[in-house]
Amino acid sequence: MNKIIARLIFFLILLLLNPQRIMSQIILYNFNKNSDLKEWRIVNDDVMGGISSSNLEINNEGNGVFKGIISTANNGGFSSIRYNCNKTFIKNKSYIKLKIKGDKKEYQLRIKADNEEYFSYIYIFKTSGNWETITIPLNKMYASFRGRILNMPNFNNDYFEQITFLVGNKKNEKFKLLLDQIILE
Repeated sequence: MNKIIARLIFFLILLLLNPQRIMSQIILYNFNKNSDLKEWRIVNDDVMGGISSSNLEINNEGNGVFKGIISTANNGGFSSIRYNCNKTFIKNKSYIKLKIKGDKKEYQLRIKADNEEYFSYIYIFKTSGNWETITIPLNKMYASFRGRILNMPNFNNDYFEQITFLVGNKKNEKFKLLLDQIILE
């Protein structure tokens, strides 16, 4: 309850100080104690014979916790969570902002303009180990398929339909990423 009240106070202060900025934000996903994680799908390297494992849960503070173990055995080496957000139109929007706390590892944010596309647009970011806001310019997200950069323009669509967090640093390791909010601005 304290987290909800703190967010409400923070939102009201921001609204008073800068109403245009707040009104221009779209909260794509807000993790909290009532989040229905059935909307998120886990996709690990076991789809191609690997043995990495992961899960997504809500902790006592109401944050999403994406954690697991990456194994490079059997040509594996990744874990991911996907959220199909229907068509999210991004007219006049330039950034995705992630309110997260990582473990000092690199992660990828991936989006798909269409769920049926074989490729994703990717942005790689490193976490600091502290709560932080990572700002991802949509026009810096590049097209990739199975780890290969495609000879295509960076993301420039009017909408996207899927968001994915992926970890795959080409080594055996544990990982843990706390998720608070995903914002379109």
